[in-house]
Amino acid sequence: MTEEAAPADGPKRGLARLGFNLGLSGKLLVLTILFVLIAEVLIYVPSIATFRVNWLSDRLAAAHTAALVLDAAPSGMVPESLARQILGSVGARAVAMKMGTQRRLLAVSDMPPEIHHDIDMRNMIWFRAIADAFDTLLSRDNDVMRVVGPAPMGGDFLEILLDEAPLRQAMLRFSFNIMLLSLLISGITATLVYLALHRMLVRPMRRITANMMRFRDDPENPARVIAVSSRQDEIGLAERELAGMQRDLASMLQQKNHLAALGLAVSKINHDLRNLLTSAQLFSEGLTSLPDPRVQRFAPKLMRALERAIAFCESTLSYGRAQEPPPDRRPVEAEALIEEVHETLALAESKIAWIAAIERGLIVDADPDQLLRILLNLARNAVQALETRAPNDPARDQVRITGRREGAVVVIEVSDTGPGIPERSRDRLFEAFQSIARSGGTGLGLVIAAELVRAHGGEIKLVEGTIGATFRLTIPDRAVELDAHRSARARA
Repeated sequence: MTEEAAPADGPKRGLARLGFNLGLSGKLLVLTILFVLIAEVLIYVPSIATFRVNWLSDRLAAAHTAALVLDAAPSGMVPESLARQILGSVGARAVAMKMGTQRRLLAVSDMPPEIHHDIDMRNMIWFRAIADAFDTLLSRDNDVMRVVGPAPMGGDFLEILLDEAPLRQAMLRFSFNIMLLSLLISGITATLVYLALHRMLVRPMRRITANMMRFRDDPENPARVIAVSSRQDEIGLAERELAGMQRDLASMLQQKNHLAALGLAVSKINHDLRNLLTSAQLFSEGLTSLPDPRVQRFAPKLMRALERAIAFCESTLSYGRAQEPPPDRRPVEAEALIEEVHETLALAESKIAWIAAIERGLIVDADPDQLLRILLNLARNAVQALETRAPNDPARDQVRITGRREGAVVVIEVSDTGPGIPERSRDRLFEAFQSIARSGGTGLGLVIAAELVRAHGGEIKLVEGTIGATFRLTIPDRAVELDAHRSARARA
């Protein structure tokens, strides 16, 4: 079985050894020559059939003239030598004409014993002409043809007897000439088509391929991004799309490297920072024994803030992890949580106005710590945007938070009256390191907020057409609790 399979694979291996692994240019050249030759064959087939029909028509035309001469002479008055000379000029063995019921033999030189082919030129069909042409061309016998055509002087038809050999020789000469002409035209056409396609397709494809290989070696190097040409066809479109993809990939790799460096730096400082915060927590516990009312008011909040900071350190900066921990959802009073955000931002001494319009008794089904982080990041971005146009005026510079329930969904909006978000930054609002508020920002606030909102099954987006910037986040209630509530009502 192995011995039988070997010969089938042998030619392929032999071609590979001989270097017949054609590239795109070689394949294009071979296909161009092949298609041009096919076109020439399609031209040759009707041409050789037309040549045969014309050759026979010329013989009939000559016989037509000879018939007029022979018919005009009195019967038996044409010398045999003249008749042979006339038949020689026609290239026929005999000429006959049928008129009514009478069939008259006008001239004959050598009557053949057998007629092999009957050809009626009065009713010639194209596919029959093609078949007869190749039958004549491939024949090797000296057959005799009976050719019938229109007769002069009102006769029914004119018939001549011809040898097939002269016709075959003429067809072979015609085929040789047309073959030489076809090869010349094919060569010129194939060369022009190949050069045009090579310039329009192969060279740009080689350029794109070479650029992709260079870009693979150093994808973060902006100099490796392909230079887009001015072409407006599919090649130009491919270049523009490739350039855009390479720029996006380079930006993404830079962000990944930035995140990797950030994670490494955080892992180094995390241990010492956690110890420092623990020490600060121990010192803060001593504040609870002081009788000052302001200390008694702010000490518990300071303790909670330190506890959160320690928890964040223990998780090694949650954004630096592969993913956020799942939210520990519970009913949260929105008003109290938003007031805590206000106090954390310390806007009491600021000239930025804080306006909270929360639906009375609004309860959010969320993780309180994660919801605080979401609102704190959004509110801090709003404050930073307003601080860019200091000095601030409370009548002009405002941060507004609204909250309401829409069925099983809580909608919270955080807005400001600042300069808004530039149009060029809106497509990448929720990508890491895309700071829009101030030059010193990390560009992680919106990314963290979006990740935490998605963990709650909610959505966050920028509201278009508002003064400043307005972010709307929606947090749906848990379906499990809704089902349990329905079950409890059904049992009741």
